[in-house]
Amino acid sequence: MDHVPAFNAQQLEAACKVLGDTARGLTGSQIEWLLRDIDVEDVSPEMTKWKRLFNALAGAQHRHQVGNHLIMLINRAMNPVNYVRDAETFAWRRDELNVVLAFSGYQVREDGRVARSTKESTLAGARARAGRLKAALQARNVHDEVLHYCRAELLDDNYFHAVFEATKGVAERIRSLSGLTGDGADLVNKAFSTQAPVLALNTLHTESEKSEQKGFIHLLNGLFGAVRNPLAHAPKTLWPMPEEDALDVLTLISFVHRKLDRIRKA
Repeated sequence: MDHVPAFNAQQLEAACKVLGDTARGLTGSQIEWLLRDIDVEDVSPEMTKWKRLFNALAGAQHRHQVGNHLIMLINRAMNPVNYVRDAETFAWRRDELNVVLAFSGYQVREDGRVARSTKESTLAGARARAGRLKAALQARNVHDEVLHYCRAELLDDNYFHAVFEATKGVAERIRSLSGLTGDGADLVNKAFSTQAPVLALNTLHTESEKSEQKGFIHLLNGLFGAVRNPLAHAPKTLWPMPEEDALDVLTLISFVHRKLDRIRKA
């Protein structure tokens, strides 16, 4: 690991308060194991969790004059394999740590590893880094598949790429459900054709059901034609994506995924 400058007391304390949070932080036994794993002395095991972490990490930082021990602990604590059955806790810890680490020029990536990033100087900037767009989408209760394909972009509120990745995710899911290859209109028309469909929203027995299928084809082709294709061929500077538009497009994509949840092989 590269040399990491020492964190000041406020930054170290804030990170320890996230990791040692009463409700969603590490357990006492996890703290014991993690400190041992990074070869840091557990100097005050009888104290509250965050103070226990702070004292141990502050001591190591003082002795070695580097901030590497906090980074090593976070890397181990945020290993995604530890959260297979508790993705919500991973998301909370990651978001809260990113607010704290933004002031030092670091962030926790989707893979749980700490990486360098642009340093923030305000709380508003740090909160934005941790995912203002993501929070807005969660408030709308968007489908998990929307976030699955664009979490890294959401972290930096990169609306252009967030929308681009999410629309690509729709095509990928259709390929996965149908077993077809291809992309865009060609993929959609083959998958949902009312003549010989591979995927169907319903039984396609009545005109109303066929009309729904046709409407879904138009919706998907419109999504690819009006959003995905222009983003794929235009530089970000020539195709602005304001927050309001990103929220609306990503919400539409969420609707598409909920429809795909109920799809059946024809």
